[in-house]
Amino acid sequence: PPPPGGRATAGDTHPTPAPPGAGTGGAATPGEPAGDAPRGAPSSAAERAERSAATEADERRRWGRRLAWVIAPALFLLSTMLYHDLAMHTPAMRWAMFLVATPVQFVIGWPFLREAVRRARYRSANMDTLIALGTSAAYFYSTWQLAVGGMELYYEAQVVIIAFLVLGRYLEARAKGDAGRAIRSLLELGASEARRIGPDGEETMVAVDDVVVGDRLKVRPGETIPVDGEVLDGRAAVDESMLTGESVPIDKAAGDTVTGATTATGGALTIRATAVGADTALARIVRLVEQAQSGRGSLQRLADRVSGVFVPAVIVIAVVTFAAWTALTGDVGQAVMASVAVLIIACPCALGLATPMATMTGTGRGAQLGILIRSIEVLERAERIDAIVLDKTGTLTHGRMTLTDVIATPVTADAHAAAGTPGTERTDADVLAAEQTLLRRVAAAEADAEHPIARALVDGAEERRDDGADRASARDLEALAGRGVRARVTDGDVEVVATVGRRTLLTDDGLTLDEQLAARIDALEAQGRTVVVAGWDGAVRGALAVADSLKDDAADVVAALKELGLEVAMLTGDNARTANAIAAEVGIDRVLAEVLPEDKQAEVERLQAEGRIVAMVGDGVNDAPALVQADLGVALGTGTDVAIESGDLTLMRGELPGIVTAIELSRRTHRTIRQNLFWAFAYNTLAIPVAAVGLLNPMVAGAAMAFSSVSVVLNSLRLRRFAPR
Repeated sequence: PPPPGGRATAGDTHPTPAPPGAGTGGAATPGEPAGDAPRGAPSSAAERAERSAATEADERRRWGRRLAWVIAPALFLLSTMLYHDLAMHTPAMRWAMFLVATPVQFVIGWPFLREAVRRARYRSANMDTLIALGTSAAYFYSTWQLAVGGMELYYEAQVVIIAFLVLGRYLEARAKGDAGRAIRSLLELGASEARRIGPDGEETMVAVDDVVVGDRLKVRPGETIPVDGEVLDGRAAVDESMLTGESVPIDKAAGDTVTGATTATGGALTIRATAVGADTALARIVRLVEQAQSGRGSLQRLADRVSGVFVPAVIVIAVVTFAAWTALTGDVGQAVMASVAVLIIACPCALGLATPMATMTGTGRGAQLGILIRSIEVLERAERIDAIVLDKTGTLTHGRMTLTDVIATPVTADAHAAAGTPGTERTDADVLAAEQTLLRRVAAAEADAEHPIARALVDGAEERRDDGADRASARDLEALAGRGVRARVTDGDVEVVATVGRRTLLTDDGLTLDEQLAARIDALEAQGRTVVVAGWDGAVRGALAVADSLKDDAADVVAALKELGLEVAMLTGDNARTANAIAAEVGIDRVLAEVLPEDKQAEVERLQAEGRIVAMVGDGVNDAPALVQADLGVALGTGTDVAIESGDLTLMRGELPGIVTAIELSRRTHRTIRQNLFWAFAYNTLAIPVAAVGLLNPMVAGAAMAFSSVSVVLNSLRLRRFAPR
């Protein structure tokens, strides 16, 4: 069978991609452990992270030891260059150079030789092939010269080249560990134990792995929540920053859900475990990030195909260089050095690191910011989108009705006769008193209703109630389906029959509507708000408007998306008047209104038929089909199954600015990949002719090649400093 694809072995250099010969062989597949777990053994996110960290640490140690071992031989052989004639004519020094260079070639440089041989067995080649050929050519030519008494020994070039390569691999190993640290840091925050409550109420500390769905758990202040669960009792502020990036703790009470690895910063909670082990939100997030880091996008596949031709071509160029120098100058030593320089400078190590390093760093930074990037292809699609569709409810708006406007007609004769008479000038105090009367009586009439509009009226009235003010009460409640309610309301010493609902209901009850109030109601409805009117004692006394209010940052986010060059559209099932009012408020020009949930996918498909590359942003529940249909699906959610599985990008904080951050991070990561690939190709392509004509010393070529890889790594690590607007 072919060598295992994408897996590093202990002390290896750049592991073998799959299939052999198809890739650059650059770096171990990010997000995967370097060694396989025993067959059939469970592999949790924590176990994979632990294996990955152990492998990275082992790789750093191995290359660190090789670097320590090679420094002295490299310095010794460099020193012989200062006294070259003396060294060449001193037999002891000549043999000392051989004895020093041999273990460097076959012990310290063994990973390069081993990979080259393994590649050769399957008729493929990669950068290790070039390294092995170049250093071996210098070593064996020098050894032949030593045996026949020649004066052309190039052991110093062979040893120094290996020294620079080992230094480069050591720096790469350190950098790769830094790039993968973001995901492991999340896992390290998870609890190892849980406080389980037994049937008798006794609390027992158990390992998190022993917790099963349905267990009741106690979380004390300052403790880490061990698993995903539902709050049964208690109230606490929960710090979810390690999952969502949100620094402000979220208040949790009975009925709320909590996520494992978050921390109860204040108060105690009793929770029921709803997901454990690999089913927790954290485990799913890590698994998806691992998949994203290990994927191969179109740019990487292009690099693989080019590299598959590039390496054999370099070998041919090296052979031609050797033949040309030998034929034209007769100087075999210089021919060897020129061909070695070609092999070393052309080694595309940087090419193998270009995509995986940028992908690992970008997706890791996204995880820290609460942005889950599902695959490397997402980075490529985010670069190309030119239109973005925003779902209204729950995305641009809060997704719940709230009381927005209160219009009262001061002043009711029964309750506030002392405040004035008809025709008397109305003061601000009169208006406030009338509003409070209207709110108390409407809240009393709607107190037992479950309709979202009724709940918004009651909640809004409670929020606006004066401190210490008494509440009104209602009896003889009559609910009129689809029209409103009628009840006898007691407000202090006054009792009235109040009617609350549509205008037609109050008209049927004989309540007169003032023309000025009617005009203001029409204006509110034109803004897309739902208006409820209320009256008693023969007249309409006021109106209350409710609406699904816009999020505070909606308009700023839409403006930022337009700055990114995107056409912004809004998709909603609401009527066109309401939708257009919302769109006008946030600056959206294109509105797709009155769309049923099952038709949202078709609307996205219609935009794609117009030639648009479409991103869809939704809450990940009824928008799931549209999210999947879109070229780029962005799910706003808190780690729910549907949100994570439907979107290409999932914003764990569920906040609108995350859309802009996610697109900018995706584009920045993709741009970094392109930069890496360009410089890797350009560097090799431009340097080969210089080496072929003998203008590049093999030692300099080795140093330049090693540090080209380091430059790609450093360029990728710049993504760790990416910050949202």
